[in-house]
Amino acid sequence: MAAVSKYLTARNSSIAGGVLLLFYLLKHRRRAHRRSGSNDKDGKKDRAAVDKVFCLRIIRILRLMVPRVFCMETGYLILIASMLVARTYCDVWMIQNGTMIESAIIGRSTKDFKTFLFSFIKFMPLIALVNNFLKLGLNELKLRFRERLTKSLYDRYLQGFTYYKMGNLDNRIANADQLLTQDVEKFCNSVVDLYSNLSKVLHFDCQMGNGPAIMMAYLLISGLFLTRLRRPIGKMTVTEQRYEGEYRYINSRLITNSEEIAFYNGNIREKQTIHATFKKLVDHLHNFIFFRFSMGFVDSLIAKCKKTYFYFSTAIAQPYSVHSVIDYYQSGRMLLRMSQALGRIVLAGREMTRLSGFTARITELMKVLKDLNEGKYERTMVSQQEKDTAENLLLVPGSGQIINRDNIIKFDHTPLATPNGDILIRDLTFEVRSGTNVLVCGPNGCGKSSLFRVLGELWPLFGGQLTKPERGKLFYVPQRPYMTLGSLRDQVIYPDTYEEQRKKCISDQVLKEYLDNVQLGHILDREGNWDTVQDWMDILSGGEKQRMAMARLFYHKPQFAILDECTSAVSVDVEDYIYSHCRKVGITLFTVSHRKSLWKHHEYYLHMDGRGNYEFKPITEETVEFGS
Repeated sequence: MAAVSKYLTARNSSIAGGVLLLFYLLKHRRRAHRRSGSNDKDGKKDRAAVDKVFCLRIIRILRLMVPRVFCMETGYLILIASMLVARTYCDVWMIQNGTMIESAIIGRSTKDFKTFLFSFIKFMPLIALVNNFLKLGLNELKLRFRERLTKSLYDRYLQGFTYYKMGNLDNRIANADQLLTQDVEKFCNSVVDLYSNLSKVLHFDCQMGNGPAIMMAYLLISGLFLTRLRRPIGKMTVTEQRYEGEYRYINSRLITNSEEIAFYNGNIREKQTIHATFKKLVDHLHNFIFFRFSMGFVDSLIAKCKKTYFYFSTAIAQPYSVHSVIDYYQSGRMLLRMSQALGRIVLAGREMTRLSGFTARITELMKVLKDLNEGKYERTMVSQQEKDTAENLLLVPGSGQIINRDNIIKFDHTPLATPNGDILIRDLTFEVRSGTNVLVCGPNGCGKSSLFRVLGELWPLFGGQLTKPERGKLFYVPQRPYMTLGSLRDQVIYPDTYEEQRKKCISDQVLKEYLDNVQLGHILDREGNWDTVQDWMDILSGGEKQRMAMARLFYHKPQFAILDECTSAVSVDVEDYIYSHCRKVGITLFTVSHRKSLWKHHEYYLHMDGRGNYEFKPITEETVEFGS
């Protein structure tokens, strides 16, 4: 009766699990049908299944993580395989020796018990060494894979201005930090775990003979069935990581802008934003958990079938005898261990589907980085109809020509437009040579910052010609200067290193003169030496940061400098000295400022009215008097 009751309970559980799985699949199909219109557009982007595309993607990434046949990664792969073989033999020996110890206990044989127990104690250090070498190999391989892949991605991410373009020009990836940190780590861990699990089963299969081969065939068939059912896991993983990235970005944004938010008393609004983002993540995770529960039922059902094979094969193996009972017990342990290894394959199949999601995200990142480094980007553009109304001006990103030439900046029939194709000025033409300072003025949103982004090659050129010096000969000083992590010296020479400072033959005494020129010499006296490390963003006041940025400008001595409201927190007398010193050392300035006292330090002004018009004219005495 107990057996019948247990059977009925198991059958009812199976029916309940099957009904839940069917319910989920129908629900998922209805959702997919409702969203089919939108998914057709970005189906390739969200595709994350274990198929030919997945294999090609992961092979491409593995080539980055194992660049050569003879490298440390290959060595660790061989070490892991060797340790898995050794551990397989250790497991078989442990099963045999353990069976003999238990047989000696049952047979009351003190001699055999001591013999096999001593053998067990003798081999324990070797077994422990094998296990720990295996752990060492797995952990080192995960770390080395992560190191290789991370360095490769950062080489592309920090090539030129790609890091800027990804966040400001291209809208395919919203959270690169999530991809470069957490997703890379999870991908590398999944790859190594999959290699380990597959190797364990293959070694056990070779050791056990034909029986497990039949189980492997069964597992292959069931695996294909499970892979089909698990397809949504890849896409769910992509969505999960995207929501995790959005949630992380919202929190980091709150920390970065905490002061401004506090001034606005925006805590309630920010809490609503965080709760809304977190709710999207939680709702998705609830669905993911429910799906994994349903798939777990199917996994368990298939795993139970392996035990049926085990009982059947051992029952008909040989007739009853004392030795056959011992053999049955020993074979049972080995087959159960094999069953556990095969169970890992079931889990590995599940992890492989999840791995396909990480692979899709890493591949997408690599594709975007490649496109950006080739000057291609994808962004929601202003509609073609709107562009046609603007005098039929067709804008193609990157269609303009940039000519590098010293001591001149020249815009020749260049449209000034935002990356999404919004036209600010249709035809910009003017020329500035070294020694001619220009004051750029106009209302907010007229295109002043856009002009400088085009000059700095941050934004693409939509036509015409732009003649300018090379990037290193153009220097930008923003209103809120960037203070790098590092020493006091690093704040002055950024982005140079100390070695590059020495190559330029600029001594620390010259750096001290730069600080004295902007009245910051007291900071060096206060800190004691150039190698003092502080959190300079907090240590320095707003005016000190702006003056430090000007000392940095004096150090680099570029041909042209763009000063974007960079002396708004500096006194007028210090500001006059800074502008006079720039003229003295031959730095030509493009200045954005609302201070009328600065007109006297410039020869031309470029005025933009914010409606697509501009004028570039010389500053006369009447202009200076009017400005004053």
